Amino acid sequence: MGKTLRMVLGDQLSRDLSALRDADPEHDVIVMAEVWDEATYVRHHKKKIAFIFAAMRHFAAGLEAEGFTVDYRRLDADDDAIASFTDALRAAVERHGADRIVVTEAAEWRVLAMQQGWADLFGIQVDVRLDDRFIASHADFARWADGRKALRMEYFYREMRKATGYLIEDGGPAGGQWNFDADNRAPPKDGLDFPERPDWTVDETTREVLDLVGERFGDHFGDLEPFAYPVTRRQALHYLNWFVEHALPDFGTFQDAMVTGAALMFHSHLSALINVGLLDPRECCERAQKAWRDGAVPINAAEGFIRQIIGWREFIRGVYWRNMPDYGDSNALGATRDLPDWFWSGETHMNCLRQAITETKENAYAHHIQRLMVIGNFSLLAGLDPKQVQEWFLIVYHDAYEWVEMPNVVGMALYADDGLFASKPYASSGAYIDKMSDYCGSCRYRVSVKNGPKACPFNYLYWNFLIENRETLAGNRRMGMMYGTLDRMSGDKVEAVRDDAARFFRGIAEA
Repeated sequence: MGKTLRMVLGDQLSRDLSALRDADPEHDVIVMAEVWDEATYVRHHKKKIAFIFAAMRHFAAGLEAEGFTVDYRRLDADDDAIASFTDALRAAVERHGADRIVVTEAAEWRVLAMQQGWADLFGIQVDVRLDDRFIASHADFARWADGRKALRMEYFYREMRKATGYLIEDGGPAGGQWNFDADNRAPPKDGLDFPERPDWTVDETTREVLDLVGERFGDHFGDLEPFAYPVTRRQALHYLNWFVEHALPDFGTFQDAMVTGAALMFHSHLSALINVGLLDPRECCERAQKAWRDGAVPINAAEGFIRQIIGWREFIRGVYWRNMPDYGDSNALGATRDLPDWFWSGETHMNCLRQAITETKENAYAHHIQRLMVIGNFSLLAGLDPKQVQEWFLIVYHDAYEWVEMPNVVGMALYADDGLFASKPYASSGAYIDKMSDYCGSCRYRVSVKNGPKACPFNYLYWNFLIENRETLAGNRRMGMMYGTLDRMSGDKVEAVRDDAARFFRGIAEA
């Protein structure tokens, strides 16, 4: 009788993974591999590669401590690095004389396609199991979405609340409403005191990974060190508990605010840990719900956090799988402009973008408003090529995988899917950024100035965006007020907007 191979991917580091649930140390071999193709199909942030490899090595060590045989291929083991998951599995099949492979379905379309071809390629049984770490299955989302002309997260979220029972009392939403987002938009105020984050010592395993990444991927985007992020299940649980106790109470109120030099503020910083498998989304929601029930956090904080997980995270995944494989080609607004080079350096005179990109470069992280209403908003107004923006987001964030990155860029940030799930473009002038941040006071441009070289570029780019995309957007009822305002502008004002936008795009490299 041959061996059963159970392959665990780098974003499947859950001991309760469906592929591992019935694993037998006596007869099964766990296969894991750091593969060149996955590290380089886009030039991932150095810190992202280091995080995933370090977490993989620690997870493998934990399996070995349980008595499992782990066939683990390290990228630095020899000069003949394993190129792909298929190569790693082929070598393992030959080494162990395997007659069966068990895997959990990949989270990305291209890798699932790989998995689905393994049975024919290797001529042995391949069991591809559902990834039930997600709360809504593909079938669940398909049933919900069936027959809907437009998909709206809020309605999906309410169904998820009912299905899970999170923040449900007497059959209805706790606090009398489903969504407390109106209470979660406070701008930053003077004297905000952000809690000090836990710091984890870099152990020998992680140090080896950092050295590997520095040597093999030193020319990739981003800073590699300092590196102080959880890479084990124990550390991840500690970070979750720390967040709920110290940051969650203020998270809701200030979750949309942006403050210079405070990349994390009250944000959980847990998304990468959930997406890689070190935390389960259910335990995160249950921990937040308990804190609310115990009176330790207000309901707007608990609800806002839970909505990000069972609302947006599950919804975005459903949108991705329902619309693949062509969703990434969407470009409803016909945007074609190349990303300026300062998207990689952060060296722009627009302080909001400089702050958000620099923090991304340093941390492989920026919070959701920096991603959507600064970087995404600029990309929308500037008509940047959706494919290039998708690649950038996939490269730079350590929680980014195609299933979560693509819909957020295509649908949320760029409206490139023609409103499949966003009821209108998330476009705004500089006024929104000025209200929600302290960025504008330190900017070369003046947010109070609407036109001319000193004006905040977001101000005239916003109106230019409406002008250029009128044919596509004017019929949207939620855009009526903006187009009404545009129609009341004088001819001279419209001409000034167009002239300013043309000047800006001519000099975008130096903006």
